[in-house]
Amino acid sequence: MAIVEMLMPKMGESIIEGTVLTWLKNEGDTIEQDESVLEVATDKVDTEVPSTHAGVLKQILAKEGDVIAVGAPIAIIETSGEEKIAVLNPEPKTESSKDELIASAPENTASILETPNNSDSGDDRFYSPLVQSIAKEEGISKAELAKVPGTGKDLRVTKQDMLDYLKSKSSSAKPAASIPSISAPKIQMSISGEDEIIEMDRMRKMIAQRMLDSKRISAHVTSFVETDMTNIVLWREKNKLDYKAKFGESITYTPFFIEAVAKAIRDFPMINISVDGDRIIRKKDINVGMAVALPNGNLIVPIIRNADQLNLVGISKKVNELANLARNNKLNADHLAGGTYTVSNVGSFGNVMGTPIIPQPQVAIMAVGAIIKKPAVLETPTGDVIAIRHKMFLSHSYDHRVVDGSLGGRFVKRVSDYLEAFNINTPL
Repeated sequence: MAIVEMLMPKMGESIIEGTVLTWLKNEGDTIEQDESVLEVATDKVDTEVPSTHAGVLKQILAKEGDVIAVGAPIAIIETSGEEKIAVLNPEPKTESSKDELIASAPENTASILETPNNSDSGDDRFYSPLVQSIAKEEGISKAELAKVPGTGKDLRVTKQDMLDYLKSKSSSAKPAASIPSISAPKIQMSISGEDEIIEMDRMRKMIAQRMLDSKRISAHVTSFVETDMTNIVLWREKNKLDYKAKFGESITYTPFFIEAVAKAIRDFPMINISVDGDRIIRKKDINVGMAVALPNGNLIVPIIRNADQLNLVGISKKVNELANLARNNKLNADHLAGGTYTVSNVGSFGNVMGTPIIPQPQVAIMAVGAIIKKPAVLETPTGDVIAIRHKMFLSHSYDHRVVDGSLGGRFVKRVSDYLEAFNINTPL
């Protein structure tokens, strides 16, 4: 018999750990290769993890609720064959970054703390890369890290342990004469017998935390432009049946928005950035996210990679593919990772405009409103006339730390220009 170590797989770009939600198999169960054996949650999506080998699930190493680093063992599988320990699913090598650092920074700024198992600390606990990174950023020494209480498996330190430790450390270090915190106290809720109490699910808690974090991190400001969508509306009405007959699927307005955004990003590449402390990272790839509603009402943002390299039909196919995966809960972490700009269609809810919150670590997001018929003044060779046009508002929220009003305003106007300049005679 052979003994095989099953490792926590890498479930997408930038994912460094996962939380074990549920084991779908028990110790002693016979499992087939590629059969789902557990469900894992990351900070992006919940996903089922398949078995790396056929055999018997000999031992479960990671309990439900444990936070496990990518590449760490989670189970032992017994297979037929020579007796030995085999390691499957090694963590893939990290690809070199294509992104460009705009601002200078001290050397080795992004390096992380080595696992503190040296004799000077006397600590042999395992620390995930995320915990090590937090320790590095907060200036926590190896000796101090060894004193942080751990609540994970084998008393390992989790992300929440680090956050709790930093919070308690900050409170104890506060001077007696310090200015009182201006954060609002918890409001005492009055609940009657007729009220219904609904517990937030894990995704709703995650969304809530991300929205709060984004408002805390980014200096949000929003610019608005009204856009004439008449050419696009008329073209779609004329061609939608032929498009469905030719390609077997419908074309919505979303591909037009994404195409215009991708073109505008090429014109204004400093919108396609992220912030790392005092450094600005300009992204080479233009990966546009689109907000999609899940069956439970939550929103998720799958990514169209290299959107600037696709034509309208190519973008439409990706939009439909990702939307169908989202509605059937088939998205994985790779579908959600690597976005550099986001588009949210609030018009699909009948809203004329909105002020969207920036998804970190991006620095901008655009909301497109409902397309509404309204009278507009048009210039003609014989004078101004009033005509019925299809109008829509674009709402561009951007991080004022790194995107000035000039850039933010010119970018949304450029998106509008591309939409209004759409050629009504464009062939399928």
